[in-house]
Amino acid sequence: MNTPIWLLDVDGVINASRPGWGAAPTKATAYAAGTGYTMRWAPALVDRIRDLHKAGTVEVRWCTTWCAFAEELERLWRLPVLGRAFTEDINGSAASLAKLAAARQVLAEGRRLIWTDDVEVPLWGEVHDELIADGRALLIRPKGSTGLQPEHLDEIEAFARTAELPGTEGGAR
Repeated sequence: MNTPIWLLDVDGVINASRPGWGAAPTKATAYAAGTGYTMRWAPALVDRIRDLHKAGTVEVRWCTTWCAFAEELERLWRLPVLGRAFTEDINGSAASLAKLAAARQVLAEGRRLIWTDDVEVPLWGEVHDELIADGRALLIRPKGSTGLQPEHLDEIEAFARTAELPGTEGGAR
């Protein structure tokens, strides 16, 4: 199967203080373990994520500290039930390790990887080089204050629509 797995973080990726996208952001509350958290997002971003997933262009999986409460996000953003990279309610270094393990697992399964995370995506170094070594990974680390932007989604869509070619190179942005 050539459809890439998109590991999608939430805070700093969808939930951002200044998401932009040419329109006012939407704001609402999502709940995790009984605590409410204000979420702020660009509706056009969520629409584009939904459309890419529903069309089968990508297979979106939550890869976020929200994984244990992802049904709350799916309700809030009217997304279909998406896969979870992990199901535990974890934070900090445990979440960092789980996210990296999820990225490595996608590649180990022979799938192409799209990983969007404002903190955990490596921009350089040994882990970065490992993940992009064979051109099957696109790594995007957006600014946490703005999250994913239209040009990131264009890049994701182009990567997803390109057949896997030996010797092509993914990368980090």
